[in-house]
Formats: sequence, C-alpha cells, structure tokens
Amino acid sequence: MRYYDAWRSGLYAQLAWAANLLNEGYYLWKVEAISVWMLSDTSMIEVDPTINPGTAGVLNLMRYLTTLSDWEWAVSEQGIFATYYRFFGYPFDDAFEPLIPRDLAQPVMQLPFEVGDVWSYTSGPHGGWDSGSAWAGLDFAPPGEALGCVPSDAWVVAVAPGEVVYSDHGAVIQDLDGDGRWQTGWSVLYMHIESRDRVSVGTYLEAGDRVGHPSCEGGFSTGTHLHIARRYNGEWIAADGDLPFVMDGWVSSGYGVEYNGYLTKGEIVVEAWNGRTPRNAIQR
Repeated sequence: MRYYDAWRSGLYAQLAWAANLLNEGYYLWKVEAISVWMLSDTSMIEVDPTINPGTAGVLNLMRYLTTLSDWEWAVSEQGIFATYYRFFGYPFDDAFEPLIPRDLAQPVMQLPFEVGDVWSYTSGPHGGWDSGSAWAGLDFAPPGEALGCVPSDAWVVAVAPGEVVYSDHGAVIQDLDGDGRWQTGWSVLYMHIESRDRVSVGTYLEAGDRVGHPSCEGGFSTGTHLHIARRYNGEWIAADGDLPFVMDGWVSSGYGVEYNGYLTKGEIVVEAWNGRTPRNAIQR
C-alpha cells in the first residue's frame, strides 16, 4: 500500500486500514464534514464540492499515498480509475440507483433481548464498524454484576425476521429482505456473539429467536456486550440520523458526541452510560 506503520504490518492490517479510510471519506462526505485533504507531504488540496461520496472515500485513501506532485495523476482517469477498471471493470455496471431511496423506512424491529431480562444501554451512536463508518452502532450489556470479558448466559435475540447469512469471528449478519445477501436491502449486524450456541448460517430467525450469547469475541472490547447496527444496500445507517434506529418504539438519538445518546419512548428516556445504573436500564 506504500504506507508504512509498524502497527499495521502485513496484508490484512494494510487492507483493513485502507477499508477504514474509504469508509471515513464516504461517511464524512455525507455529513459535509470534509473541506480539504492533507496529502502525505502536508500539502493541502481543497475538496471539489461536486464529487460524490464514493469518490470522496477513494480520495480520502489516496491523500495518504500521494504527494502534491503525483496527486493530479492519481485522481485522473489514468490513475486509480484506470487501475480499478483493469482489475474489476467499469465501476458503475453494478451500481444501485439510488443507493438510499428518499422514502426509505426501517422495518419493524424489537429490542435484541428476551422479555423480562434487564439489560444496560452502555453506548449511544458510534461507528458501525471501526472508526471510519457511520455512527450506526448501539451497545447493550447483559444482566449481571460481573465486569470485564466474562461469560454470559443471557441471550441476544433477533430484532426482525430474516436469514442468517454470516456467523463467524464474533459476528452474525442477518439478511432481512429474503434474497440471502446482506449487500442488498436491509441487514442487521450482531457483534461480539460468543461461539458457544451461536446461530449457524442458513438459519431463518423470527423476531425474538435466539442469536447467541454476548461476549468480547470479534474486535476490540473491554467488557461483555452486544454491538448492533443496521445497513441498507451495504451502507451503514446512522443510529441518530434522518432514519433513527427504532426498536420496540424506543427511538435512538444523539447530540454529536460519539458513544453518547438516548433511547426515548414516549415520556421515558434512557441515557447511554458506560456501566450499570438505573438510568441506563432497559427491558422488553
């Protein structure tokens, strides 16, 4: 990748780094949070306001890999576009238009735990996957007083009907539109699901059916919990955006500070809090 970092050595780490930067550019562009690029030689490039979010993602990666002398070539049709075309073909052949319809509505969803179990709402809107994605994720800790990465016999359950299309490395992905692909239509990510009793690929879950137990498996975690996030056509849908995450009538909201936020149902408000207190307790 021509980017040298002792913490990101090896192909996997380099590709993960690149994917996160592609995400970062894409989602920051969508919320109008980018105005300039700083290149690897500290040169500054103003952002063209006519580009689309996908282009912004590519340019956000390329700024780490270019200097002012080769930037113009890299972002031209003879640069990264030509390389992509040579390996994968014309990028718009498989495009979904529009990717996110104006009238998009979330399917009916329930809270991801069993009736009567008291969970804790520990994190408000934050990255659905790594730091570069939209703030699509919400976190819940299971019942119990134990701290840290400890086993839990509590069950994470499906928020809506759909088929399990991925189940490995702590992650379960459920396709909600019936085509067996999480890249199209609505899908839900359940993260940090323990391998013990974890649902298998191909299982069709009704809302409320068991997915598995919360844990620290998959990704970075300091305590047993569930991370849950939504996607539509592969795009992370912000939990506090124009289409807020709604489960059992609880509406997610935030105020611009990652991991902070609220779940509101009528007059009842539950605040995200890193720990277990009455103020963040929630149940079905």
